[in-house]
Amino acid sequence: MAPSNSRNVPAGIARNRLALAVALALPMGFAVAAPDPAPEPDPQEGAKSAQLEAVTVTAQRREEDVQKVPIAVTTVEPEKLLNIGAAGDDIRFLSARLPSLQIESSFGRTFPRFYIRGLGNADFDLNASQPVSLVYDEVVQENPILKGFPVFDLDRIEMLRGPQGTLFGRNTPAGVIKFESRKPSQEFDAYIRGNYGRFGTFNTEAAAGGGVSDTVSVRAAMVYQRRDDWVDNVAPNAKVDELEGYREFAMRLQALYAPSEDFDALFNWHARSLDGTSRLFRANIIQRGSNSLVSGFNEDEIAIDGNNGQELDAWGASARLRWDLGSVSAYSITGYETLDFLGRGDIDGGFGASFAPPFGPGFIPFPAESADGLSDHSQLTQEVRFESNEWGAFDWQAGVFYFHEDITIDSFSFDTLAGGRQNGFAQQDQQNKAWAVYGSGEYDFSEALTLRGGLRYTRDEKDFSARRFQSPIGGRPIGPLEANPSASDVSGDVSLVYAFNDDVNVFGRIARGFRAPSIQGRILFGDSISVADEETITSIEAGVKADLWDRRARLGFTVFDYRVDDQQLTAVGGAANFNTLVNAERTNGQGFELDFDAYLTDNLLVTVGASYNDTEIDDPNLFVQPCGSGCTVQDPRGPSAGLVSIDGNPLPQAPKWIGNITARYSIPVEDGEWYVFTDWAHRSEVNFFLYESAEYTGKSLTEGGLRIGRNWNGGQYDASVFARNITNQIRVVGGIDFNNLTGFINEPRVWGVEFSARF
Repeated sequence: MAPSNSRNVPAGIARNRLALAVALALPMGFAVAAPDPAPEPDPQEGAKSAQLEAVTVTAQRREEDVQKVPIAVTTVEPEKLLNIGAAGDDIRFLSARLPSLQIESSFGRTFPRFYIRGLGNADFDLNASQPVSLVYDEVVQENPILKGFPVFDLDRIEMLRGPQGTLFGRNTPAGVIKFESRKPSQEFDAYIRGNYGRFGTFNTEAAAGGGVSDTVSVRAAMVYQRRDDWVDNVAPNAKVDELEGYREFAMRLQALYAPSEDFDALFNWHARSLDGTSRLFRANIIQRGSNSLVSGFNEDEIAIDGNNGQELDAWGASARLRWDLGSVSAYSITGYETLDFLGRGDIDGGFGASFAPPFGPGFIPFPAESADGLSDHSQLTQEVRFESNEWGAFDWQAGVFYFHEDITIDSFSFDTLAGGRQNGFAQQDQQNKAWAVYGSGEYDFSEALTLRGGLRYTRDEKDFSARRFQSPIGGRPIGPLEANPSASDVSGDVSLVYAFNDDVNVFGRIARGFRAPSIQGRILFGDSISVADEETITSIEAGVKADLWDRRARLGFTVFDYRVDDQQLTAVGGAANFNTLVNAERTNGQGFELDFDAYLTDNLLVTVGASYNDTEIDDPNLFVQPCGSGCTVQDPRGPSAGLVSIDGNPLPQAPKWIGNITARYSIPVEDGEWYVFTDWAHRSEVNFFLYESAEYTGKSLTEGGLRIGRNWNGGQYDASVFARNITNQIRVVGGIDFNNLTGFINEPRVWGVEFSARF
């Protein structure tokens, strides 16, 4: 078990540690363990100043002080996660709350797309691969639907920026986000937390755990989130009157068997069920020639004539076994995941059509209603790893990894004007097998200087087949169309860490990562499939990590420069409404990241995060099809009609600037405290697509939150009021570009009340 990573505080606010523990149900924060029950106050403690406690991470598969790890790792104070998740939002609430992190989705609460340092994937197909890997309880979540599992009852989250091609594998060229749930222990603890707010938003979590014998301990945790339909559908003859509600439930059961210090086994079973509204696409909400919302836009209304819903059921299990063999420890990690998903949406975002009036809002050239689903999905992973136990100046770890995934994707089209009758059907089958062998070591030249490095060999193979049985646009049945890409690659990293003293470390790192070939086979609206070759990245970074002012403050600062060769990009939409995978000859990126936490006074804790990312596609021979919706394209024309050059463009969904800040001020009272917490996150403008246009450039977005509360009885109970997106800043955060000026927006302002108790 990882040691507690909570922060030290003076006696006057020590009880707050237990107040934060009330949020046990909450994801307990980035790389910060849930605090233990507060000890009895020490009368001598009042004279001490507040200090930040060391934060333990497992970024390199061992427990280490984050300040000594030669990787750009973000760790965040636990109360921040409690607050940004107060409104029951999905995992996208992390976007811009960490340096260099952007998350967006055209599926709503499912299929989040992650971008780190500008590197991500805008592909919305259900077999899309992403360069950001999400690892939950040491099991990789490869399919994008798996990446949306709710965030609750966590011990820590770690965000690792830059290629992680040694210890984590093939699809990690941008970085890794690691989630670790809170593990069972012999000590009993339990909590419940619930809130209620605007739009009938209800968000509750609960967990309980403890020992059931001297060798067995268990833990159960759950989360239930819901929101009422709050968007009125004002279209004539609408199939659904109200939209944007959801009901989501997730749970996790764990059992830890530890008969001795030399062996333990942790078993995990988890499940998720979601029934809600698909992403709401809104026709013609963007002013032509600009990226502003049209005059009179109302987020509470929409006008669509199609169906718009999604259902998801998923479950998985894992077993983590550890043997202490003396000078070496051995680990076995087995994971299995499966899901069933179907999402249907009114893609044109309006009602009727120009040839079938009435129609609107604005000009609707033709209707578009479609659905995508995973009717069959299974993922099996197995890892065996060995690591040295304190060999002195040299330590190492090595292992083997196996991955197998089977998926079937169903794609449907519907004739909205004929009452939603199905008029198109295509199916994709993909089997992905991969295996890897890796090794990593570190050598201490002295107490101050450490060299680390590692290599990983990966073999990846895909077998893909696609068939179209029914075409919505008059095409014939086709298929099977097949592709069998494979690749082998050696990735790795090397770094140096130098400790100037106990409080200041500097590091330099060179890393290479790789992403396996990808396949795009959405032949419902086209007659061909596309394959993107493997991509590789070489990254150079240097940084400093320091504890300041007698550990009242902590600083992390990194500068980086990377080059991606043959980057996999997705040409989304366009006039033909067809996705195509392409490889860019080269992409360049550079920038910096800052993390800073400080007690400005004993009762005022402030955290600051910032990043700058400058990305550029470098390929003079790469051309894509721009929008078919009459947007104002700003790129030069290509060699043939209907194509534009994207050479020199930034990557899509890659904001140059991200900044965030939190501040917590407490007023101690006899049996607890009053407190105020505020958080703000900003990202600069982004391109939605590979090409640049006036309309499909998202404006900068700044969102803030506020909580005012009181805890008592040593922090056992807590009551508060909260608000999210308190300025109600509404922005277009994504678009559909083939039909009209369709967009979708960010979450609206939500406020509410919350109560929590710990037992």
